[in-house]
Order: sequence, then C-alpha cells, then structure tokens
Amino acid sequence: MDSLLISALLTLCVGVPCGLIAKKLKVPAGFMIGAFAGVSVLNIATGAAWLPTETRTLVQIIAGAFVGCSLERSDLERVRGFLKPMVLLLLIFLALNLVVGFLIWATSPLSLVTALMCAIPGGINDTPIVAAAMGANAPDVTIMQLIRQVLGIGVFPIMIEAFDRLRVRQGHPDPGDAKTEDDAKRVKSKQKFSGSTIAALSVALVFGALGKLSGIPGLTFTASIVAVSILKLAFDFAFIPKVVKKGCQLLAGCYLGTLLTAEGFAGLPGLIAPALILIAGYTLNCFGAGKLESRLFGYGRKEGMLMASPAGASDMALIMEDLHVRNTDVVIMQVVRAAVVMALFPQIINLICFVVGS
Repeated sequence: MDSLLISALLTLCVGVPCGLIAKKLKVPAGFMIGAFAGVSVLNIATGAAWLPTETRTLVQIIAGAFVGCSLERSDLERVRGFLKPMVLLLLIFLALNLVVGFLIWATSPLSLVTALMCAIPGGINDTPIVAAAMGANAPDVTIMQLIRQVLGIGVFPIMIEAFDRLRVRQGHPDPGDAKTEDDAKRVKSKQKFSGSTIAALSVALVFGALGKLSGIPGLTFTASIVAVSILKLAFDFAFIPKVVKKGCQLLAGCYLGTLLTAEGFAGLPGLIAPALILIAGYTLNCFGAGKLESRLFGYGRKEGMLMASPAGASDMALIMEDLHVRNTDVVIMQVVRAAVVMALFPQIINLICFVVGS
C-alpha cells in the first residue's frame, strides 16, 4: 500500500476518534479541536500525519455549501446594513495588524515586513506565499499564522463560551440567543440526506473548483456560498444535513493538525515573544471589537466576538453553530474580512516598509 495512503489513513484513525471524544466531553467546536489536537501530537511525535492539500479546498467547498444553504431572503435584505459594522471591523483589524506588527518588530530580530505579515489576519495558506513574494521570512510567518489559526479554532471558541456563561450567571443574557432560537425553528424541519443535498454539494464542488482555479485568495469558499445560495433562494432545492458538517469539521481539524510539524514546533522558542504579543493583541481585539460591534450595531455578545475572532471564514462557518450562533452575518463578515485583508493589507504593508526604509 502506498506510504502516503497509509499516512492519510493513520491521520484519520487518530484525528476522528479524538474529535469524537472532545465532542463527547462537550468541548466547544469539539470535533475540530479534538481532531486538530490528536493529529498535531501524532505529527510532532512521529511526522507521520499527512493529508493532501486538496483537503483544505474540499473543506472550504463543503463549508461554503453549508453557509449557502443557511441563507434566507431576509439575510440578503440586511446586506445594506453590513457596511458600517464591516468598515469598522476592517479598520480595527488594520490597526491591530499595524500595532501588533510594530511591537513584534521592536521586540524581536524579525524584519519589519516579516513582523507585519506575521500579524496579518489573512488566510493560513495564502499569507506565507504572499509574504515570501514580499521578501519576508516565510517559515516564521507560517508558524505565526498557524498560532493565530489555533487561537481561532482551539482557544477562542472555548473562551467565548466560558465568558458568555459567566455573563449569563451574572444576570446578563446574550440578546443574540433569541435570534438563535428562531433560526433553530426555521431549519428544524429538514434533517435528512436527500436529493437537495446532492444538488447543493455538486453545485458547490463545481463553482468552488472554478474559484480555486481562478487563483484569487478566498474565492473557493465565496464561490461555493454564492452558487449554493442561488440554488437555495431561487429553487429552494439545497440542504446540507448536520452529519455532513460534522464530518467536515473532523476533516478540517485533521488537516490543520498536519500543518504543525516537529520543525515548526522546535522553532517556537525563538518566536515566544512575538507569539505572546500576537496572542495578547488578538485576545484584546476579540473582547474589545466584539463588544463594540455588539453595542453599536445590536449584535449578540457571542456574535460580536466571533466576528472579531482570528479564525478563517470557512472554519468559522463550521464552528459557530456549536456555540449556538446561527446568524449568517458572522460568516459574511469573515468572508469580506478575508478578501479585503488579502487584497489590501499586503499593499499597505509594502507602502509602510518603503516609507520606513526597512
């Protein structure tokens, strides 16, 4: 049997049970977190974990299909209201990128362009490639982006859930919970795999693949959302059962675990100070920006914090329902954030490095 096939089977045999155990223990986003933890340990210890890079594309396509199926006409009617909260969130992320990047530059031997690219809230796959083209240290950027990703999928969901429970016990219920209950009733009637599921997955696969072939960062996920949402809204013939989403969460966690190698883990001591700055910055942003979005624009507490979370858009689509949040505004915000960040932030960083002369 081919060695890569054996590695893939071993990865799934470790990651899937770990994900199931974490979910059984009621860990928020347990499928993804458990699978990630199990495969990470396997890969660091043995280097034997492997899944093809196309796995990430498949996860994005399925996550996009799931989001597209969850959209309703009322969600589209709210798009006009996204402008102000979206602009505010992007400005906050830009300020965070620059502040954290300059702090890393001032307290570490990393170059300015490397430090700023380490702090950019972009995609874990696209950012190191862009960073290398800009002359940054791509391995360091990869490790820091992985840390940000781990924060987003492994730490922040647990932290957000714990903080929300604390506030509820203190007599401050989340106003977003009422919306969540309404959304739950809306989708309760459909739970089985059907022809509409095959149609949704097929459309997502075709248009997601076209988005991937375009080479535009983030278009795989976005194209699958748009295509499936049209199928859903125009023909009411698109549905993704929860079992598909659960499988996608397990697969995503397994794939992310393969990215944490022994070499990357060994390089962490040299990046302790930058990593602590990154963690502190994104943690403060999650609370601060999340509260601001909630207070100014009426989002629930968990909704605001998830919008300010550093996880990827496709990961957020898979995680948020485990936190009992079904407001599609969260995912749309993350999609726009990912697209704008990868399109504009590197150009801003290039300009700053040119002006500073570093």
